[in-house]
Amino acid sequence: DAGHYYLQDGTPFYTIIGKNGKERPTTLRDVRQVNAVPSVTTVMKCMAKPGLDNWIQNQVVLSALTMPRIDGEPEEDYIQRIKADSREQCRKAADRGTIIHGQLERAFLGEKFDDAYSEVVSGTFKAMQKYFGEQNWLPEKSFANYGFGGKVDLHSNEWVIDYKTKEFDECKLPDVYDEHCMQLAAYRVGLDKPLARCANVFVSVSNPGLVHIVEHKADDLHRGWNMFSHLLKFWQAKNKYHPVTPL
Repeated sequence: DAGHYYLQDGTPFYTIIGKNGKERPTTLRDVRQVNAVPSVTTVMKCMAKPGLDNWIQNQVVLSALTMPRIDGEPEEDYIQRIKADSREQCRKAADRGTIIHGQLERAFLGEKFDDAYSEVVSGTFKAMQKYFGEQNWLPEKSFANYGFGGKVDLHSNEWVIDYKTKEFDECKLPDVYDEHCMQLAAYRVGLDKPLARCANVFVSVSNPGLVHIVEHKADDLHRGWNMFSHLLKFWQAKNKYHPVTPL
């Protein structure tokens, strides 16, 4: 929730040691002191995301349907328990996605990954080989450029890739939203690869090994960058913060 930031050399600046000696997320105040830049996803939090909002609302409803009310429990306490439970479901989904990203990163680096994710890794490799052919893939590249930063899941000289972990099957493939295209359009600009082709690799968490690849058209990427660049200006104006880009 605090947002992700990057130092001018591209180093992640996600956390800092507070005055109490404990690690905490960086704040905008911390960021100003070191001239760090906001991540692509932090900037994009300024926009509405109907698909994500609908999913979160569904989690709240599911929590309410599966959580019985305690006799004599005040309504406010019941509401807070429902909210806490739905937040926990969202956290678990986010953690699951982080784990899969990590396993894929290890696999592309040629490192050992957890055998429990062998179907996910092999399915992803097979689908990507078929779609992209031979590529010199570089995983988890971070950057800071043009007033924003980010960490790219995977890229080559020709492609910029972002994984998305979703529950889906062959009969119900994942939906694609403007933010998917915006994110990749910003990544390729930030990597100084403005003509790279971009695609989302959707990895199913409900059907291990199932992968769906969506390549974004050149016109859509141009539109995505146009939307993101305006959103970046809005974020800077809203937060009264314009990082100074080194010459």
